[in-house]
Formats: sequence, structure tokens, C-alpha cells
Amino acid sequence: MVAVGSEAPHFELPANGGKTISSKDFAGKTVVLYFYPKDNTKGCTTEAQEFRDNIEAFTNAGAVILGVSRDSVKSHENFIAKQELPFDLISDKEETLCKAFDVIKEKNMYGKKILGIQRSTFVMNGDWQLVQEWRNVRVKGHVDKVLAHVQGEE
Repeated sequence: MVAVGSEAPHFELPANGGKTISSKDFAGKTVVLYFYPKDNTKGCTTEAQEFRDNIEAFTNAGAVILGVSRDSVKSHENFIAKQELPFDLISDKEETLCKAFDVIKEKNMYGKKILGIQRSTFVMNGDWQLVQEWRNVRVKGHVDKVLAHVQGEE
């Protein structure tokens, strides 16, 4: 499992807009990488909207937002269009990035045990070092905490 202060896992995965996004694309930039369970679900939509509504503040703080789920690129395209998201969503269908950040966890869904993404957010600095993490996140107030961190107010 990746630890704060260590180098974060590198990746190259498909994203919206026919792009392939690589961690190497962000050398010298602060990256907020947030993992969420599923496009177009209540909590995930609220979280995406809060990142969207604060994009100017994140950009002014020099941070790039990237969302990650196991949804397909097509699902991401629809989610972005519907919510007018100004940031990229990465498709991790094979769970390689999810596993690298250890966010695949057993969950209880209506009495059934399933494996799913535990809502989590990670901040990497320009040297791709993990500088902050939030695991098992509750949506309410979370984006504010992330923003405070990247603005140096935490």
C-alpha cells in the first residue's frame, strides 16, 4: 500500500475524450486523484459536482483534479456531459490503479458482501510523491478539506 511521503504508483489508463492519461503527464503539478464507486449515483454525483463547483479555486491553487472509477469511458463521457464536469475521469476497469492505491474493499450491499471502491482521495506533489490521503470518505464537507489542503490552509 502506498504511504504518505512515498512515491505514488504511476499509471497510464484510458479516460474521457479518447485520451490516455499518464501520471507522467503531471510532472511539476499538484494532482488530486479521487476514487469513487460509480458514475451517476447519488454520493458520487454530489462529490463530482463539488469538485466541479470549486474547480477555479483548485486551479488557482495549482491543482489538477482527476476522478477514477471502474466505469467505462462511455459511462464517464455521459457523466461528464450530464454534470458538466471540467476535469478528466479515468476508467480503471481492470482495477490496476484501484489496487495500487488499495481502495478496493469488501462492502455490505443489501446484506451481500461485494468488492467495490472505497471512496478515497489522494494528493500528489509535482514529484509524484503522495503528500496527503483521505480514505473511506464521507462526501459532505470532503471537497472543502481537500481544497484547504491544496491551498495550504490545512
